[in-house]
Amino acid sequence: MCRYAEIIYKVHYVCVPCRRSNKYAWDGAVHLCTSCRRPMIFAGHDFAAPPRRDESGWDAVAAVLGAGLRYEGFELCGCGRTPQSRPRTGALVRVRRQLAERSGKSDAEALAARDPYDLA
Repeated sequence: MCRYAEIIYKVHYVCVPCRRSNKYAWDGAVHLCTSCRRPMIFAGHDFAAPPRRDESGWDAVAAVLGAGLRYEGFELCGCGRTPQSRPRTGALVRVRRQLAERSGKSDAEALAARDPYDLA
């Protein structure tokens, strides 16, 4: 059954400089930040914003979104669940980028890789 085909879900949009996230309808329109009026970045259905004071968490969000990745746990139609791992701290971003340099992978591949020590 197509989860996203039957119900229109709101998706997360993020302004990294202001450390704000809002949910809007997924309509393809440009959504502006409520404080700085810059365009917000589409973050996906399953984004969980870190607290505003968490600099390391927002650095990780900026790295993930800058690499062109999104926070999605479902396929686009919503039929299958494919959990995706994303780094939550700046330290995890640095480690994954170092591993990408050593193995010759791109940043997006390294940031999207599942953490081998994550039991969830």
